[in-house]
Amino acid sequence: MTPTPPLSPVDRLLASAGHGMQVMWGAPAARRATPTSQTTATAALTPEQSRLSGALMRVNHVGEVCAQALYQSQALATRDPALRAHYAQAAQEELDHLAWTRERLDALGARISLLTPLWYGGAFVIGSLAGLAGDRISLGFVVETERQVEQHLASHLDRLPAEDTASRAVVAQMKEEEARHADEAMAAGAQTLPTPARAGMRLVAKLMTATAHYV
Repeated sequence: MTPTPPLSPVDRLLASAGHGMQVMWGAPAARRATPTSQTTATAALTPEQSRLSGALMRVNHVGEVCAQALYQSQALATRDPALRAHYAQAAQEELDHLAWTRERLDALGARISLLTPLWYGGAFVIGSLAGLAGDRISLGFVVETERQVEQHLASHLDRLPAEDTASRAVVAQMKEEEARHADEAMAAGAQTLPTPARAGMRLVAKLMTATAHYV
């Protein structure tokens, strides 16, 4: 069997654009089953609890939209096929996260962020800049991003209603996998970002989460 030739840069760009359209306006499907609680079934939530869970899961959905943009842009920027495959594998797991958070939003009667195209576009630009700075810096950006996301998800586990075991199971699984993505990027040769860059990333993340909670 003749091996499939690698995609040209133009083909990869077009494929990435199509993927972005699906992320922003479609409903990507997960390859893995949605995590579920191993203890108790989700109890009926009060309206206030549903609103809180919906707002938190909307923020998490935005984070996964941004993750798709970041991995897509960084994969386009690198010339290393192995690193491109690394990004693709991580992006697939993040795509599951995107589908899981969307499923919870639907179940909670909540909507995705009205600013989804803005989040995707902004993250794509940031990821492109990180990628163009070189592979080690690009990987360092992944490490810092995933560490911050892990902390953010831990805070959501503290805030989600105890009764919402379905959302809590999803967030717990996401947190575990974000930590692994950071470890894998570090093992691949990531360069630690300077303190001002990490602080700037935290500031941008806070602005995003504060806005997505409501909009």
